[in-house]
Amino acid sequence: MTHLRGVKPALSHDRDPLTKAPPPPRYFSAFAKAEWVRIMPRLIEDRIITKADLGGVEDLCLARGVARELDAVMRNDRGEIDLKLLRAQDKAMQTARQLAAEYGLSPTSRARVGGRDDDDDDTNPLDVR
Repeated sequence: MTHLRGVKPALSHDRDPLTKAPPPPRYFSAFAKAEWVRIMPRLIEDRIITKADLGGVEDLCLARGVARELDAVMRNDRGEIDLKLLRAQDKAMQTARQLAAEYGLSPTSRARVGGRDDDDDDTNPLDVR
């Protein structure tokens, strides 16, 4: 038996990917909406997400939004850093990084997605003619 701890499978195009980005959820903050608008074109273009994945993408955008909101709160204060807010921001950023990797939005995970070429059914990599 092969041990696969820490080894992630290669991402691939999904069988039924979304072809158009849905609008951001209404309950999103401005920061979360901005993240949605920023990442959705890439996810649609790479044909990685389906309707079933939208909950995870929402979580990613919410985590990014929380990190940005906490940054704005910390900057507007008297210059003193609230360690509780800093820890909360760190946790939100960590969560966002983990979720981004799930959808091929980090350099390492993009490498697992491979090229962006359209599927060409006529090309067989094992054909040596």
